[in-house]
Formats: sequence, C-alpha cells, structure tokens
Amino acid sequence: MGSTIALAVIGVLALVVLVALGRTLRIVPQARAGIVERLGRYERTLSPGLTLLVPFIDRLRPLIDLREQVVSFPPQPVITADNLVVGIDTVLYFQITDPKAATYEISNYIQAVEQLTVTTLRNVVGNLQLEAALTSRDHINAELRGVLDEATGRWGIRVNRVEIKAIDPPTSIQDSMEKQMRADREKRATILTAEGFKQSQILTAEGEKQSAILKAEGDAQAQILRADGEAQAIQKVFDAIHAGDPDQKLLAYQYLQMLPQIARGDSNKVWIVPSELGEALKGIGGMLGHGDNGPSEPRRPVPPA
Repeated sequence: MGSTIALAVIGVLALVVLVALGRTLRIVPQARAGIVERLGRYERTLSPGLTLLVPFIDRLRPLIDLREQVVSFPPQPVITADNLVVGIDTVLYFQITDPKAATYEISNYIQAVEQLTVTTLRNVVGNLQLEAALTSRDHINAELRGVLDEATGRWGIRVNRVEIKAIDPPTSIQDSMEKQMRADREKRATILTAEGFKQSQILTAEGEKQSAILKAEGDAQAQILRADGEAQAIQKVFDAIHAGDPDQKLLAYQYLQMLPQIARGDSNKVWIVPSELGEALKGIGGMLGHGDNGPSEPRRPVPPA
C-alpha cells in the first residue's frame, strides 16, 4: 500500500516537472516575435530562437507575425465631389515593426487599419470629381499611404503600400462613359482615316508632279538629241554635196527621183517646186533630145486637117 502511494507521488512529481519544463523552454520561429508577461505585466519581447521562461510566473502571449501582410478590404461606398456614389476596392500592405505597441496600443490592429482606411478614403475621394478619381489613382494611393502611415505609427505598424483595385461608378454613369468612349474612338478613327486619305492624295500629287517634270525633261532631252542628230545629218549631207561639186542637172535629177516619195502621202496637196528646177529641166530635156550625131531637126507642127 505504501509503495503504491509512493509511486503515485513520484508520477505526479514527474508530470509536474514535465509541465514545468514545457512551460520553461520555448522556441520562437523566424520572422516571429513573442511578448512575455510576468505576473500580468510586460516583461520583454522574445526574438527568434530558444528562450527560457519562469514557469507559472511568465506567460507567453500568442506570437506576432513580423512579415509583410496583405489585407484586402471589401468595396466601400464613397461619395465624390459631384455627388456620385462609387464603390472602391482597396488592398493594404503593412508590417509590424513594434510588437509591444501592436499588442498594447490597439486591441485589434487589423480592424483599426480597415476603419482608418475607409475613413481616409472617403475624405480623399470626397474632394475629387468622378473623372479625376478615375484618373488619379496614384494621387489617391499616395494620400492614403501618408495618412495611414502617420496614424498607425504609434501602433507599431508601418504601411508600405496602399493600392486601389477597382473604382466602380454607378451603372448609368458606366453606360454614359462607354458611349462617350465609343464616340471618341469613332472620332479618332475618322480623323485618322481623313489624315491618311489626305497624305495619300498629297503623295499621289507629288508623284504625278515629279513624273510630269521627268517626262518633260525627257522630251526636251529627246528633242535636243533629235535636233542635234538632224543637224549633224544635214551638215554631213551638205558637206558631201559640196565635196562632190554637183551641177544643176544632177540636183534636178535627184529632185525628180524624190517626187514619187513626196506624192505618196494622201495629205500632200501642194508641191513646192524650186525656181532653179525649170532651168535644170531644160538642160535635161536638151540632153535627152540630142543624140550622138548632133542636134536633130526640130519637129514641125502638123496642122489640123
């Protein structure tokens, strides 16, 4: 009986020792921080690694995550300066820099950051019209980050970034904006088409102008070359004629050979006969009318019966 009681006491003591050891030795993971309270009061902040606590006197609060955290807030209705209700969806990136302040300065820092974001967002967007709000996201993000970082600094929280995911205007405004955008796109397309046609016409006119100039220059060069060729040919013929020293009879004979070619055209109605041709023809007729034995007697005219 006594041995049984002794064994029970030993078992209880061993259990107490194990529990005490379990409450004495604690391991804090990397990127975590622990707040130690001794008899209900703040004692120290634990860094990552192995640490010793006084059992039944020290209490370790839930570990705090020191990594950057992302919180996405649901769309919030915000009234703009032109009295339009828009839904704004935001994302907040923050990090705990002081675990003690995040534990004792605010009861729920996530909820506090959310409410502060909504309030600041309404103040910033409330001073802007819808068009300015849609095109000034960077300005809104900078304003939100400045206000949130200043307000959450005493909570041991640093706001790294604030991003606006979406700004949803009312349905009627969306329809009007889509019609306006469609009209602007059609206007730009019409302007671009007109500009393209204008440039095409200008280029075509320039091309035709250059073509006409080149053609005129080519015709002028061709006429000059033809004139030079004809002048050289005439000069050569003239030189050849003068070198052969022809008489009027030879020139008349050459003219008679050219008469069939002159008369070949249908449009040749008038012939120009040089005055020297008569004298030449008389000489040719005289040559044809006389033989080798001397001049023949002139043929007497026969009177009509």
